[in-house]
Amino acid sequence: MDDETQRAARRVADVEAQVSQHIARTGPVLGRASSSDGAVTVVTAPGAPPQQIRIAPGALTMGADALGAEIVRVAERAAADAAARMHQSLARLVDPATAKALTDIGFPAGDVEDDFGDSFLRRPR
Repeated sequence: MDDETQRAARRVADVEAQVSQHIARTGPVLGRASSSDGAVTVVTAPGAPPQQIRIAPGALTMGADALGAEIVRVAERAAADAAARMHQSLARLVDPATAKALTDIGFPAGDVEDDFGDSFLRRPR
């Protein structure tokens, strides 16, 4: 390998190690969103299907089509929240070009959902 390729490979390995250490310290990056009435809540990891979908008993009166649409809407917000949290978390570890690449591959900085209350355990670390 030439020097430039070796330097790039070292940088990639260094960032990979930093990200692995960061995730080991902070735990997985998750996004969360709830419907305005709290009847539907979705938790998901960036780029992954929902890990949790919670439906309050009262939401079952919405009917199947309306409930399905609400779950999809809330899941989309949770996915956007997960992407924003991942971007914010990793942007601290990588150079600006790599942070921009996160946006380019579908993980924009965006706004983090703020429906976690005051628990630091659920906020970006």
